[in-house]
Amino acid sequence: MTDSCLPRRPKPYDRHDEVSYTPYPRSIPLARRRVAQLAVDWGLPGLAGDAALLASELCTNALLHGCLRDRLFRVETSLNDTALRIAVTDPRGERLPGTQPPRPDDQFGRGLLIVRVLAGRWAVERLTVGKTVWAELDVPMGRDA
Repeated sequence: MTDSCLPRRPKPYDRHDEVSYTPYPRSIPLARRRVAQLAVDWGLPGLAGDAALLASELCTNALLHGCLRDRLFRVETSLNDTALRIAVTDPRGERLPGTQPPRPDDQFGRGLLIVRVLAGRWAVERLTVGKTVWAELDVPMGRDA
């Protein structure tokens, strides 16, 4: 685990949003659009695209590897003076994400590589039940919020 992957508690947030979704593929674009809109609403339109992509990748991983039938997954978006955080919580704490180099013909397996490239920091936190995978985008200095 690298330094950028070490768990770190966020600073108190200025803004926060939390939504639970059903474990179906149609939830991924809903979460992606919501996170992008929150970035715009919170004065960070330049981060909306990256935030949407992070949400999409984290939600897809939760759906493919962490969800159980009839158990919701949760997307939390928060903002403080230094970071926009997207956190996805699912019920399967025993299935921790990992990165492996995908083969050229692999259809899946690039999600966390994308997260590692886009995010300033990311980590996995084990919970009593389930886990949370979060990623943070650095907030530009002098932003209007």
